[in-house]
Amino acid sequence: MKRVLFVTGSDTGVGKTVVTALLTRQLRAQGRRVAALKPLCSGGREDAVALHAELGGALSLDEINPWHFRAPLAPALAARKERRRVLPAAVLAHVRQAGVCFDVVLVEGAGGLLSPLGVGFNARDLIAALRATPIVVCPNRLGAVNQALLVLAALPPAAARRAHVVLVTPLHPDASVRSNAALLTEHIGRERVHRLPWLRGPAQEATARRAVAALLRRLQAG
Repeated sequence: MKRVLFVTGSDTGVGKTVVTALLTRQLRAQGRRVAALKPLCSGGREDAVALHAELGGALSLDEINPWHFRAPLAPALAARKERRRVLPAAVLAHVRQAGVCFDVVLVEGAGGLLSPLGVGFNARDLIAALRATPIVVCPNRLGAVNQALLVLAALPPAAARRAHVVLVTPLHPDASVRSNAALLTEHIGRERVHRLPWLRGPAQEATARRAVAALLRRLQAG
């Protein structure tokens, strides 16, 4: 397989789709052939629809998101309600097939790193099997450093060493937003910590594009 980037997070609703969409946009602007996948969705397909829009028709919605369930629960539970089973081998086969046709494959997880995705597997298991580079998205608020370090500690050691953390500033930030990145760099190094603003206008979008461009440069350098 060519390079696989796996966007995971400290929780649900932390900005994984925003980060995945921005990475998709930047890579396409560089002329790279990129697949953006959200293999599992529950409670709606809005995340997959957003990635579909960024890909400009390179993949169909069902190719981006083959498994989707109605209940707004962890995918494993939502699938159980519909008497369906998702096996890790099927998800891995789908991602690997995308790797045949594209230069870079972006995979967005569902929920946090250890949220059950199907029968006996979670995002950590997919990251390990794909030898993917994890991008950990975490809200930049009080407790962010603890949350980010917990996710890194839960990753397989090799994946944790190559992981990057993206701190997303919430709409109403608290006082810790000014110090979280600096404190986290003391633990994992400046080159692996990135900050993204809440997207509410052109100025923030421009800042976000620069931040994602810097993240890609570091990923490509590594």
